[in-house]
Amino acid sequence: MAKTACTVPITQIILDEEIYPREGVSPKRVSMFAENMRDGFEIDPIEVQVHPEYGDKYRILDGAHRLQAYKDIGATEIPVHIITLDGLDPLLYAAKKAIGPLQLTEDEAGTTARRAYENNPRLTSFEIGQAIGRSRQAVDAYIADLRASFQMDLDLKILRMNGLHIPQERMANRLGALQQTISIHLQKMPELAKLVNTDLLKGFTVSQVAEKHGWTVPRGDVLK
Repeated sequence: MAKTACTVPITQIILDEEIYPREGVSPKRVSMFAENMRDGFEIDPIEVQVHPEYGDKYRILDGAHRLQAYKDIGATEIPVHIITLDGLDPLLYAAKKAIGPLQLTEDEAGTTARRAYENNPRLTSFEIGQAIGRSRQAVDAYIADLRASFQMDLDLKILRMNGLHIPQERMANRLGALQQTISIHLQKMPELAKLVNTDLLKGFTVSQVAEKHGWTVPRGDVLK
């Protein structure tokens, strides 16, 4: 991770709610920062990264309250640290920075955990928990339904590939998973196939089977 210190126009900085872990900014904290700025106290630079969609903009990783305080005192340029995350999840990075002065609320922690897992289902509960200040067990509870849906979707993809006699190594490459993970999922195939076939023999259509179990079946795919 690299860090570059500079000063940028305040109009180029965006509070991107996609990676902001809190439900809003605290007027009390903003007022405190603004007062300290007027009194000449040294304030830590805001941490930003180049916006992935707008090359001439930056989005906040840490410092939403300071940004609003700078706006309140009429600043036009502000000191920042431009961060290069080198593959780190920006949402989890922002969450870890946010819990320094104040823990996330239960709603904020749950929402952040779910958004992080939806962005990258291969994140572990430990990794998410470290960022949001919660235990692995708490994260498991936050994302239980999302994880179950992802695992079932992965099972279905492996089932279809296995039916086409695609080697495990190629499955792993296509799905971005470890070959060991593919092997573990393949052990569940007889049970999964029995579950699907039982419903099909009862007269359910493929779409109805998918809807019944909360599975996503890509257009053109057929369960067998």
